[in-house]
Amino acid sequence: MKKNLFLLVALLLFGLTAIAQSRTITGTVTDLNDGSPLPGVSILIKGTAKGTSTDQLGRYSLAIPDNNAVLVFRFIGYKTQEVKVGKQNVVDVKLQLDTHTLHEVVVVEQSMPRALAGKMAGVFSRRDAAENMTYAPVHVPLSDAAPLVHNTENYDFIKENAFLDAQKNPLSTFSIDVDNASYSNVRRFLNQGQRPPADAVRIEEMVNYFNYDYPQPTGDAPFSVTTELSVSPWNKNNQLLHIGLQGKRVATDQLPPSNLVFLIDVSGSMFSPDKLPLVKAGLKLLVEKLRPQDHVSMVVYAGAAGLVLPSTSGKDKKKIIAALDQLEAGGSTAGGAGINLAYKVAEDNFVKDGNNRVILASDGDFNVGVSSDSELQRLIEKKRETGVFLTVLGFGTGNLKDSRMEQLANKGNGNYAYIDNIREAQKVFVNEFGGTLFTIAKDVKLQLEFNPAKVKAYRLIGYENRALANEEFNDDKKDAGDMGSGHSVTALYEIVPVGTSSETQAGNVDALKYQKTSIDPKAKRTDEMLTMKLRYKEPDGETSRLITTTVSSQAIPAAQTSDNFRFSAAVAACGMLLRDSEHKGTASFPMVLELAKNARGKDEEGYRIEFVNLVKSMGLLSDGR
Repeated sequence: MKKNLFLLVALLLFGLTAIAQSRTITGTVTDLNDGSPLPGVSILIKGTAKGTSTDQLGRYSLAIPDNNAVLVFRFIGYKTQEVKVGKQNVVDVKLQLDTHTLHEVVVVEQSMPRALAGKMAGVFSRRDAAENMTYAPVHVPLSDAAPLVHNTENYDFIKENAFLDAQKNPLSTFSIDVDNASYSNVRRFLNQGQRPPADAVRIEEMVNYFNYDYPQPTGDAPFSVTTELSVSPWNKNNQLLHIGLQGKRVATDQLPPSNLVFLIDVSGSMFSPDKLPLVKAGLKLLVEKLRPQDHVSMVVYAGAAGLVLPSTSGKDKKKIIAALDQLEAGGSTAGGAGINLAYKVAEDNFVKDGNNRVILASDGDFNVGVSSDSELQRLIEKKRETGVFLTVLGFGTGNLKDSRMEQLANKGNGNYAYIDNIREAQKVFVNEFGGTLFTIAKDVKLQLEFNPAKVKAYRLIGYENRALANEEFNDDKKDAGDMGSGHSVTALYEIVPVGTSSETQAGNVDALKYQKTSIDPKAKRTDEMLTMKLRYKEPDGETSRLITTTVSSQAIPAAQTSDNFRFSAAVAACGMLLRDSEHKGTASFPMVLELAKNARGKDEEGYRIEFVNLVKSMGLLSDGR
């Protein structure tokens, strides 16, 4: 009897001890360098499948079995950290960005040892990175290299703009481009120790990734126009013309109500951590920005498409986030069906005078139903007539269909961004919330008429897939780029002035047989280098408005140029080097580095210092060009 009683007491004490040790741990996960909260961090109890993830404020709550529990904190682009709980009830963790790859790696060819490949997944640090890092290349013997993973990424061929004779081709016409997907995609390649494919480098998107200090518009137009002319950094005999448009910033509380449809690819190709898990973490950031008057619906597609969340007010954030948390990847990819359903849901909940938009998140790998590029583009062109805009977000590596996603955004009155880490998601959905989702002007086109008395030849840098026929400038039926609240657009022209010793030549064309071209005597007497015209429409308008301005031929000295001018020139030169452009002149990575370091400006978000540090790794990946 006493023995049984003793056993009973022992079991009771053991149970009470276990209950005492089993408890709920709370805490916050932040960035070690700037203290910002990290949403979507995975937290597992080591040795088990039990875990949780942080919310939008970086907070978490997790029940642990005992004091011996070890928590494992994992997040894309950060170093994994393990913490033994012990008797703590609050466990706050600071994660460190994984920046070591740029100290260690230059990959020969595009293969690497398996052990080294695991080190290549870092996201390069921003303003916290030391500016004067030094790098020791590691040359990997090909005999030690792992076999290449089959890569099906797809990029449109880019035929670079050539120099044109200003007398024979005085007009240059193009659509604006506010997309910036190319820069974050190029950054992804460089962070993996690879030189990006030439056609992945769209120079205008790299330039437009960054914010520029342009003045806010003061008149009726939704954007201001800034121009600056100086010597070209990569060809001292030529000039560089910098054109900047700055969209009007509209306060969040003054923006119209939103009717958003999240269109999410949950096919099997979206399984990896840099795809669907990152999609969910990024969209949660957006959900936290929504107001009660905003509404969200959610459509998913894999083998088929379905509505998983009807239109829900932004005040019911828990319901929207719960719907996101339930998503899992698997199956084939019926992208066309998903697009059709998403637009139908957007139309059913259409808000007059509001922001009606489909947000497509995918790697672009559509393979069921309507899947060819031409079919998808025609589908999107038809759908844009409903007044619903389109934002396209690209995710992942290995099978990214960049060309398809860019064209869908172009045809859908929208914008395209590539999200490679949670920082980029924060940039798109938090820092640039208005510009990403709220259009202030659509079908924005530029047409420059060069004065052949002042300009011998010129070349538009980038914008190759945004070129328009000259007669399309006045055609209001012709679709063009759209500008969001607070967005800036930058364009650069390299110019060969008349009377210089520049060796740059425009293409040679035989003299015309039936007509002659001559320069108006007035053109020689004016100081004007060019006349610039802009057309745009109101977001719900069908008739364009015209803005006209002129640019003087009086260039300013290089030492007096603005940070905007020098930094955009640095990024453009970097793009030409990565493309190995025939027009790169004397550009080099040290030159790019020098330009960019001295043009950082305010750089409140640290994007420019990130570029500065990234350029240092680019030099290692180059072959001396």
